[in-house]
Amino acid sequence: MSAAGGERRDGARRGRRVRGSMVPEAEFRSYYGRPIIKEPVWTWEVPWYFFAGGLAGASASLGLGARLAGNHRLARAAWTVAGAGGTVGVPLLASDLGRPERFLYMLRMFKVTSPLSVGSWVLAAMGPAAVGAVVSDRLGIFPRLGRAAEVAAGLLGPALATYTGTLVADTAVPVWHEAGRELPFVFAGSAAASAGAAAMLLAPPADAGPARRLVVAGALLELGAAQAMERRLGELGEPYHQGPAGRLARLAKACTAAGAGLVAAGGRRRGVAAAGAALVLAGSACERWAVYKAGFQSARDPKYIVGPQRARMAARQSEQIEP
Repeated sequence: MSAAGGERRDGARRGRRVRGSMVPEAEFRSYYGRPIIKEPVWTWEVPWYFFAGGLAGASASLGLGARLAGNHRLARAAWTVAGAGGTVGVPLLASDLGRPERFLYMLRMFKVTSPLSVGSWVLAAMGPAAVGAVVSDRLGIFPRLGRAAEVAAGLLGPALATYTGTLVADTAVPVWHEAGRELPFVFAGSAAASAGAAAMLLAPPADAGPARRLVVAGALLELGAAQAMERRLGELGEPYHQGPAGRLARLAKACTAAGAGLVAAGGRRRGVAAAGAALVLAGSACERWAVYKAGFQSARDPKYIVGPQRARMAARQSEQIEP
């Protein structure tokens, strides 16, 4: 047997060789083909909580801004959405935890370095404040307490709308962890666009100008941040182009772009505004589901864990070699 023939057969066993190179192409495997890390234990309630929490947080900030500007019809619409989102968010989170009392257990301490701890306290504070603001406004009772509740919920709104992006990045799931810089901006843009869209559905078109502008600005931020995230992730961003996560990501981009375009072009007409708002809300929900599904897909494939680890090791070694 010739040396060349033995080399070719050995190369076939170990992996496909790069043309013009004696080194076989890297093939990332794990023992018995099993995943290196466990898939997230989160269930379907989590992406819907991401959507509801983002919608509630951004709506609270929109409601506070509208109130301070004297646009009381838009403020009422935004606070209605914020109260509904906050009311739905707690049951969704408690359902995912399995036992409702576990949500109360998370409030036994406050840890600044834990996104889950901070988010739990923000939700526990903002939810009742938003509901109290809605009750005060709708029934015309306790106006001073209602305004105080609006200020508290409006100031906490941005944290509720974005902390979930930091939360998923604070895990070992590669496609989430490596996107820690962009995910909060993706979630912030998605929350802002959905809040503006929901307020447009409830407020008269003559009073919904700020909501329309929020839809367009939020959609641009969401689409731009998502594109930047996928580009920077490189090969690690493949789940956003494959399988269920890929289909949801494409649907999210199409719905958000089309909806924002309709709002920008004809948002003063009730029918056009409703269609655009519905598309933006659908796009926001699909974006949260795309991020959720991408995490599961990346956890299953060893190459998304081994590849970034080797890249970091190579970068550290090159830094040590340089004088």
